[in-house]
Amino acid sequence: MTKVADAKLSRDGERNFLWAKAHMGALTNLAEKYGKSRPLEGVKVGVCLHVTKETSVLIDALLTAGADVKLAGANPLSTQDDIAAYLSTRTDVWAWRGQSPKDYNWCIGQVLGARPEQLIDDGADLHVAAHVEKAKGIVGGSEETTTGVMRLKAMEAEGKLAYPVIAVNDAKTKFMFDNRYGTGQSTLDGIMRATALLLAGVKAVVVGYGWVGKGVAMRARGMGARVTVVEVDPVKALEAHLDGFDVSDIDAAAREGQLFVTTTGQKHVIPYSAVEKMKEGAILSNAGHFDVEIDVKTMMSKAKGVKEVRPNVDEITLPSGKRVYLVGKGRIANLVAAEGHPPEVMQMSFANQMMAAIRIHGEHDKMQKRVYGVPAELEDEVARAALKSMGISIGAQTREQREYAKSWEI
Repeated sequence: MTKVADAKLSRDGERNFLWAKAHMGALTNLAEKYGKSRPLEGVKVGVCLHVTKETSVLIDALLTAGADVKLAGANPLSTQDDIAAYLSTRTDVWAWRGQSPKDYNWCIGQVLGARPEQLIDDGADLHVAAHVEKAKGIVGGSEETTTGVMRLKAMEAEGKLAYPVIAVNDAKTKFMFDNRYGTGQSTLDGIMRATALLLAGVKAVVVGYGWVGKGVAMRARGMGARVTVVEVDPVKALEAHLDGFDVSDIDAAAREGQLFVTTTGQKHVIPYSAVEKMKEGAILSNAGHFDVEIDVKTMMSKAKGVKEVRPNVDEITLPSGKRVYLVGKGRIANLVAAEGHPPEVMQMSFANQMMAAIRIHGEHDKMQKRVYGVPAELEDEVARAALKSMGISIGAQTREQREYAKSWEI
């Protein structure tokens, strides 16, 4: 079910679906290819993703390949209601913006209650729920995010993973583009939509220098911000330094920063003790999957006052009387305050998801109960489809070059 599903909203969703589809040639080309053979004919696929216009193109591709799709949203605040309304005319959807935690878990339960054969997830909430409820009949699945892969690998390490999972997040055609260019652009898009403030000249602090952190730092610098990176990994800290960014710890950065963006997938990388050190008017935001990177719970419990001053911006008055501003209640800013990643990068992430679903269906009985990477041949197919969609042609190695690459002689 969707909370709102009137005809006008559905028409708006269809227009946004068509706009995204026109910019996701890699996925639509693969959908056209596999729509002829329909390799997922009759396969029930449970999906838990951010319900955005880009996701609607993946759902369309899965349906075209023959799948019976059951969809829930991957975040209580990320669903675009017009897309949910449109997709509900084509398949079963349990998603709406502004869910309570109880609603959110209920929606995931509805997907599992439909008894899917495989799962496509973003953050691993659906996978974890399937294991908690001992959902039967699931032969495998895939995972979209860094956070979700971390959770699934922890389950594998404890011997609790009940079926094989392909880590789409670990595909180069995903993390090098989606995490870096997609999150880099869309996070700043969300912050600027929410605050309407000038980024040029701002002292921005990016917490974490993985692929997401690199993207956010690069885009913030490109718009004129003065960027400091906070990192606990010595190699990544050295990389950030040589990339030209200031590098610091969170306590020192808290005293100087004006805008903070967390990008780690870890808990409390901005602890409340750091918030206390921040300047009047500091803005806090998160680009990680879950709302745990900033210690929002402690901050709210100690606040003298909290009020919404703009859509998706809460003013929090600290015990000292200083005010800080929280974007999207500490949830993922690019989806709460904006529209998520641009379609041009999501075409690759979701092409990997489609290819993973086809691979799981065909080969799950040969796979162990562990987390797998995306096979190299599938990555190549996705990359070539993306290049074709962008009108780019590349050459190929000659036989002589292939043989030289395998030889120890010069």
